[in-house]
Formats: sequence, C-alpha cells, structure tokens
Amino acid sequence: MSLAMQSDDVSAQTDHRLIMEAGPARQVAELAEPVLQDLGLRLVRVRITGQHNVTVQLMAERPDGTLTIRECERISRELSPVLDVHDPFPGEYVLEVSSPGIDRPLVRAGDFERWAGYEAKIELAELLAGRRKFRGVLEGCEDGEVRLYFDQKTGDGPVLIGLPLDLIADAKLVMSDSLIKETLRASRKSQAGDDEQTETDGN
Repeated sequence: MSLAMQSDDVSAQTDHRLIMEAGPARQVAELAEPVLQDLGLRLVRVRITGQHNVTVQLMAERPDGTLTIRECERISRELSPVLDVHDPFPGEYVLEVSSPGIDRPLVRAGDFERWAGYEAKIELAELLAGRRKFRGVLEGCEDGEVRLYFDQKTGDGPVLIGLPLDLIADAKLVMSDSLIKETLRASRKSQAGDDEQTETDGN
C-alpha cells in the first residue's frame, strides 16, 4: 500500500462521526452530509426540536473547526431545497445552522486529537469500571481509545486512562479561558481568510 493510500485511510477513520442521530434527525444528517461535503464542510450534529413548530438545528464546521456567518447562510440556501424535496418530516420547519461553539461536541476521533490539552466531559453508552461519566484533560486518541487524564479524587492526581471510541455516547469540551482564547483566535483567522476571499471574488 502506498503512503498516499495509508494517509487517506487514516483521514477517513478520523473523519468518521462516532455518534449518529436516530429517526428524522438521522434522515436530515444523511441528506446534509453530501451538501456539506460539496461546500468543503463537515457535519457535526443534527437535532430536531418541537412537534408542531419543528426546528432543525444543524451544526457544521470547516476542517479547522470554524464556520463563518457567510457559510451558515450558504448551507441554509443549499440544504433547504434538498429538505423540501425529500421531506423527512411533515409540516413546516425552521432550519438553524451554526458553528460548533466554544464548548463544542467532540464527534470524530480526530476531534480528540485536535483538542488534546483541553478539558472534556465524556459519557459512555455503558458502564466502564463502574461509571459512565468521565471528565479530564484530553491526551489524544490512539488504538481505538480516547486518552484522558482522569482525576479519581484519591489524592494521587490524574491518571491516564483509555475510553473505547465505540462506547462513547456523548462528548464535549469544557469551557475554560484557554479554550475561549484558542477558539476566538481560530475564528478571527477564519473570518479574515473569508473576508480576503470575498474581496478577491469581488475584483
């Protein structure tokens, strides 16, 4: 196998979403992902709220974890006609598109690598060592496990543990000053690039 093929395989593994929606939300996700891919974006999560006045909440991002307002508007324009044609739920709906935010969900193996050094909360689908919920500083992801510095409150300090990726039911970053600074820095960089591209397109 060539080095390029190996790189593609690793990229595919880290880009695969670990947590999948159910019911109508899953239908929306399946319709949204090709649209986002065509725009060079990735799906983070879909949630549907309400029964009569349905709201479809779609969270998306660039590969660097950011998303501009202009991109939110474009997603809405491109995706709305697709949802109208396939009609995954009866009646009217409101589509809300947003970036992952600061305390963002972690939905891919690559997310745990990218945000190594930041605190996260992770909930498993079943008990592991007598517990489901873990909180600690991410060390990364290796051999099908999320590596986390977990404080067991024994007085010995945090210990490095591994949580199986296939057991993760929910995971998100924990708000902190350092996380806010990093997110704002990435957002400013992303917006600056978007503004520069707009000026180029306008010339």
